Amino acid sequence: MSIDWVHFTPFTALAGGLLIGTAAALLLVLDGRIAGISGIVGGLLRPRRGELAWRLAFVAGLAVAAPLYRWFAVMPEPQLDAPTPLLLLAGLLVGLGTRYGSGCTSGHGVCGLSRRSPRSFAATLAFMAAGFATVYLLRHLLPR
Repeated sequence: MSIDWVHFTPFTALAGGLLIGTAAALLLVLDGRIAGISGIVGGLLRPRRGELAWRLAFVAGLAVAAPLYRWFAVMPEPQLDAPTPLLLLAGLLVGLGTRYGSGCTSGHGVCGLSRRSPRSFAATLAFMAAGFATVYLLRHLLPR
């Protein structure tokens, strides 16, 4: 295994992680909310009184982040190595997994682990193991 030093960006990754952690901590400390994306977006589908504004603001921040980043850095050229139907199926399976797991990677992996939640620890182990197994299967065991 070798490192692609041209595209290795530890400081950008560190800055992104710090921003995500800070935003999740602030949402929890200031408003008592968990920054789990599936829960926030799911709450938009069936909004409760007084919860629509902050959820819309959070999702709008996600949508605006990439265009703002483009002002400060060059965006990488997207490269999709899978056909669209397979990507749609993958998205549906991720959505199904977030329902069965009672949350997504951001809710369990970022917020749940930082709160030492046993349920989030189990969920994070499960989706990381599934991801590792999928990559190993697709890259090393199945013929191309």
